[in-house]
Amino acid sequence: MRWPRRSRPSAEVRARLHLQRGERVLAHAPAEPGALVATTRALHLPDGHVIPWERVERARWNTEGLELVEEGAEETVIALSSPGALPEVVQERVASSILVNTHVALPGSGADEPRGYRLVARRPPGGSEVLWRVHYDAGVDPQEPGVREHAARALASLRERMGI
Repeated sequence: MRWPRRSRPSAEVRARLHLQRGERVLAHAPAEPGALVATTRALHLPDGHVIPWERVERARWNTEGLELVEEGAEETVIALSSPGALPEVVQERVASSILVNTHVALPGSGADEPRGYRLVARRPPGGSEVLWRVHYDAGVDPQEPGVREHAARALASLRERMGI
């Protein structure tokens, strides 16, 4: 059985991409004003902004297109009428950058809806450096007494257990 050939982005789209050495296009879809392109290292947005996979905090697909959140940025919606293989590729690339993703409840938070933070370890594709992040739940103030210290102790413990 022969696998179907992947379509290549147009010459215009390829010309605006600034790919790193060894970076390959995995999937693409038309979007205004060009294309949304997933590569082995990053997601290239139609406006030319490039988001490395390890910085994609959330990517969701709906009938309008891609709802995307980059770490430290607001949600962006990119309209796509024909996403093709992009949803699967984006999901796989984001998931493959995550090494650890665990929620830690703060002492005294409710059992039915624990308040706390998420400890996340990610690695860039092909890289060896591990990037650790602490994502506080909505309503948790990291400036609150003891919150940062609790997160620092939990992170140190997790890193020791995981050997990362």
